[in-house]
Amino acid sequence: MLQLRPRESLGGGDFGWLRAKHHFAVDDSGNRAHTPLGSLIVWNDDEIAPRSGFPLHGHRDMEIFTYVRHGVLQHEDSLGGRGEIRAGTVQAMTAGRGIRHREFNSGDDPLSIFQIWMLPRRRDLQARWNTRSFADARRPGEFVTLASGYDDDRDALQIDADARVLGATLESGQRITYPIGPTRSGYLVPARGTVTVNNQRVNERDGIAIVAEADIVVTATAPAELILVDVR
Repeated sequence: MLQLRPRESLGGGDFGWLRAKHHFAVDDSGNRAHTPLGSLIVWNDDEIAPRSGFPLHGHRDMEIFTYVRHGVLQHEDSLGGRGEIRAGTVQAMTAGRGIRHREFNSGDDPLSIFQIWMLPRRRDLQARWNTRSFADARRPGEFVTLASGYDDDRDALQIDADARVLGATLESGQRITYPIGPTRSGYLVPARGTVTVNNQRVNERDGIAIVAEADIVVTATAPAELILVDVR
């Protein structure tokens, strides 16, 4: 089963400094048809205005993955972590028993990110934070695992969730087949470009939920960059 979630159907809002689209309903104002998939509970498409951002705030018992589409994300946290995460770089954070962080756009251009939240397998873990370059890892025409909760994905960022986060770049006409399997689900968003998923058209920054599909066949109808979460 495939459920297309067009960008115009997503919840969210325009708060001046932040323009947000929510692929999953995060409060009562969200689209109630956009329910979680297993441990995947949040996928926010955020545009942050120049010289603004999220002030210092806390998280607990959550696995948080951030993909920078455009611009530069400045990160500071209560563990002493500091980083400049540029477009083409991804970040994984285990909130565990508690972490406070600040995320902001110190530049003069808008910052665009996907932020994805997954429920952890275990509570009260040691908090941690790490980054990785998607640009260095990408292999055109293939899915690359960017973050994973499985030991066999040794080169990926570590998360403690029954999930893996994958990225791919495709030229127009290229096709990838990916096995989801009947006991798992998936959620795919083209960060750039347009694709079909099992012949269902998915435009840039639309989402598509994938449930009880043995395989998906993703075909680019224009040059595309994709993020897929494979989740139980």
